[in-house]
Amino acid sequence: MKAVLYEEFRAPPKLVTLPDPAPEAHGVVIKVEATGVCRSDWHGWVGHDPDITLPHVPGHELAGTIAAVGREVTRWKIGQRVTVPFVGGCGSCPECHAGHQQVCDHQFQPGFTHWGSFAEFVSIHRADLNLVELPESLDFTTAASLGCRFVTSFRAVVDQGRVSAGEWVAVHGCGGVGLSAVMIAAASGAQVVAIDISDRALKLAREVGATAVINAKHVADVAGAVRDITQGGAHLSLDALGSVATCVNSINSLRKRGRHVQVGLMAGDHSLPPIPMGRVIGHELEILGSHGMQAHRYGAMLAMIEAGRLKPDQLVGQRISLEQSIAALTGMDRFEGAGVTVVTEF
Repeated sequence: MKAVLYEEFRAPPKLVTLPDPAPEAHGVVIKVEATGVCRSDWHGWVGHDPDITLPHVPGHELAGTIAAVGREVTRWKIGQRVTVPFVGGCGSCPECHAGHQQVCDHQFQPGFTHWGSFAEFVSIHRADLNLVELPESLDFTTAASLGCRFVTSFRAVVDQGRVSAGEWVAVHGCGGVGLSAVMIAAASGAQVVAIDISDRALKLAREVGATAVINAKHVADVAGAVRDITQGGAHLSLDALGSVATCVNSINSLRKRGRHVQVGLMAGDHSLPPIPMGRVIGHELEILGSHGMQAHRYGAMLAMIEAGRLKPDQLVGQRISLEQSIAALTGMDRFEGAGVTVVTEF
């Protein structure tokens, strides 16, 4: 199979030919029809993820058709259209038994714990627990764009953030995760303030439902601006980027008893932000994390998509080839694009 491989962190990946994977007894092999290029892949490439063993094939936002099935799999067959959460559960630990596969004690992550979907084929483990069947109405490109960004945002806004109609929601960072959060919060009846440093991203945020936007490049006090717009602060605020500035701004954007959800990965120099704990205590704020979404929760999101309440296809930006994914991956720290870049040509 053709695949993108890197042999050292930060070294240029290469397009190579590798042996096709075989399914685990409990798993399947998926023929990849589309795969997203995500900032999490960039974090892996620069060496922020300790689970990655070199050499490595990245990629975790995928959709495709089942090409091979392990002997223990009972729910799936060759040819079915599927996707998979970027965090897969083992099915036997206490968290999995409680339905929390996204924080499984023995989780796997394609593109991190094993080779991923920047390839023609990818192996997925524990298929009966972790695969999600795609409705015929959902094309592979849009399904791949759900990847980790849209589903993580859905859980962050709906499950962790407990958004309610009429609330104010602030979204700090309008990449794929942030734009998804804007759309989901607006579809849930909230008013959204979107914050970014790119006018192009903020324009797209308005198009998918933001009530107000703030360009952080031109505003000295972002949190104060959010509090002014919302007349007291956001009920729910999300850091969708994962930097010291966006994390602290998100917390400081909240009104009393507000809820901060950390969605963006805090890695490298940003791993230890100075949390304004006095404000957290005095205002009785909540600080929550959000790490993917379980396969069994996809139904609620897919129902909103099929009903037309969510339109993730609007967030798809560039469609590129597998070879072009190399430049897209290594250039993600420059924040040059808007929307979700998806590999559709293998």
